[in-house]
Amino acid sequence: MMGKRIFHCGPQGTGLAAKLANNYLLAISNIATAEAMNLGMKSGLDPAVLAQIINAGTGRCWSSEVNNPVPGVQSAAPASRKYKGGFLVGHMNKDLRLAIAASSEAKAPLLLGPKAEEIYTTLENNQETRSCDFSVVYRLLDEGVWYETAASKI
Repeated sequence: MMGKRIFHCGPQGTGLAAKLANNYLLAISNIATAEAMNLGMKSGLDPAVLAQIINAGTGRCWSSEVNNPVPGVQSAAPASRKYKGGFLVGHMNKDLRLAIAASSEAKAPLLLGPKAEEIYTTLENNQETRSCDFSVVYRLLDEGVWYETAASKI
């Protein structure tokens, strides 16, 4: 057993749907946390102070509170260990692709899913980031890599 709590979700397959929905939300909230932290830091905020503000406010989520993508904000987070350990980029991208496929079958549109998949695919295809925790998405923003990649597509 991986989790601490067990939920009866209904008929066969609904547990998987719950897992995919949860990990879809995690994939999106991780990107949003990275973007919010980057925006605040580029605007002059100290990352530790910004994280405290986010976690005391309505932006709080697992990615901001437990697995903050900015190195040094949380000593136990993979970001503070050069993104080693944690939930690998490839695993997140696999779950994201499965959620997008399930959304098609369920006729439940996911507006942010394709963009998130593009971002995690960029990380998965990069030799340097493929074996990292999925919070390494922050590096695309911090190092300007994403802007350069996006600009080359325009």
